[in-house]
Amino acid sequence: MTDQMIRAGICDLNGIWRGKLMPASQMEKLVDGKMRMPFSASTVDIWGQDIVDSKLVFETGDADGICLPTGRGPLNENWLENPSQFFPLWMTDDTGAPSMVDPRQVLAKVVDQLQAENLTAVVALEMEFYLLDASAAQPASVPSPVSGDAILSMQDLDHFDAFFADVYAACAEYGIPADATISESGAGQFEINLLHIADPLRAADNAQFFKRIVKGVARKHGFAASFMAKPYLDRAGSGMHVHFSMLDKAGKNIFDDGSDKGSDILRHAVGGLLENMAASTLIFAPHLNSYRCLKPNAHAPTGIGWGYENRTTALRIPGGLPAARRIEHRVSGADANPYLLVAAILAGAMDGMENRKAPAAPVQGNAYGLEMAQLPSNWDSAITVFEQSQTMTRLLSQEFHQMFSAIKRQELQSFAARMEGFEVATYLEPI
Repeated sequence: MTDQMIRAGICDLNGIWRGKLMPASQMEKLVDGKMRMPFSASTVDIWGQDIVDSKLVFETGDADGICLPTGRGPLNENWLENPSQFFPLWMTDDTGAPSMVDPRQVLAKVVDQLQAENLTAVVALEMEFYLLDASAAQPASVPSPVSGDAILSMQDLDHFDAFFADVYAACAEYGIPADATISESGAGQFEINLLHIADPLRAADNAQFFKRIVKGVARKHGFAASFMAKPYLDRAGSGMHVHFSMLDKAGKNIFDDGSDKGSDILRHAVGGLLENMAASTLIFAPHLNSYRCLKPNAHAPTGIGWGYENRTTALRIPGGLPAARRIEHRVSGADANPYLLVAAILAGAMDGMENRKAPAAPVQGNAYGLEMAQLPSNWDSAITVFEQSQTMTRLLSQEFHQMFSAIKRQELQSFAARMEGFEVATYLEPI
């Protein structure tokens, strides 16, 4: 075994960690904020390539930013062959100003705006993923599931007892409040909920770290794990639903008015979320594969609507005690960046609350069968709506809006430049 190493990194706009492997003797450098990386490191595309014509590359000489501790490191990674520590960082410039192409900084900006209004968001995320047969999980092929369809199967949970024990142990060490595990409706699909906490940044950190834990522990046990939104056309997709409420300065839930319906403020938050939902869809569904989930009657919303205890709508108001009144945002796939996801949701809700935006009437019954405004149905449309949205610039910053648009447009063009075998087989001889 080698001496312990440190993996230090930032999260890029696609939710992928980018960073360096360092000897443990360099820990002081990280703690003191002396590590530097190019600002462009957080803005590469899904393949790690620079964005063509990005002003962060040649126009500025590919300048470095400062990587500062987030307050959550170092974290042990005991599942590696040579156990190491992971040190999460985020970026500023030399003056200490936040890099608004760092997704954690994008969320921090929204949190600061809430705090300026004496509001605190309480956030929880539901994390769905697939365990795969590692021998089949090759980039060029469709991975094989490790079990059959068995929703809420105790047998599936028993079969992976050692895996889940290690996941929960790592979560406990990281301070991640992992709740119950269930076997979901897809083969080898599971869900672990992360409990509500009154700290949106920490909640998003927890989700991002959770993905790393699950993938690492899966490798240790001979599996692979995927947070891809739709790894199988004929099986359930994986989502990342977000539950949130708002506390005032006194710690009271302002969505609660003692009734089953919730307060006017709750409905204003719903109104803001619905109004901004189409423009935000690219954040909730950021990849080509994401749109295979957003189909009617597929347990993922397609219409821009809301309802009480209605899982066919994009926004659901769960029942239960009034003190726990909250909004469940059900659009996002498991492939979303947790920082951007939470930022877009809280910014949309705050926009609605500040401007008293009233939503349409809540949906009753099956939302898929009703006429209503629709989410963008494909990646190209979602990119276009996002690019043209002045609201996204206003709510989340111009720098982020421009760069995320460019990243997604470049990724789309890369896919469009490839011709798959099925296309050739279909047209080569018949026409």
